[in-house]
Amino acid sequence: MPFLAKAKLKVAHELNSNALKADAMESSCCAWFAFATLAGLVLNATLHWWWADSVAGLVLVPPIVREGLEAVRNKDCSCHNTCGDA
Repeated sequence: MPFLAKAKLKVAHELNSNALKADAMESSCCAWFAFATLAGLVLNATLHWWWADSVAGLVLVPPIVREGLEAVRNKDCSCHNTCGDA
């Protein structure tokens, strides 16, 4: 997923596509979720820390909320017909 997110971001910048940029951020978040889940499972299996995956999930909340708020607040659009500004 990190490689996919990086490739999507590169194409999004070339095309100036906000939709593809948002999709790249979603792919990046997906990669972090997978890593947090794996880390939590490993810590639970090896150290019997049953709460580790929950803590990892809570650590991911602030950057995800920030990205969501940024997406909602960003009114820039490369196609004026879909924004309703033109």
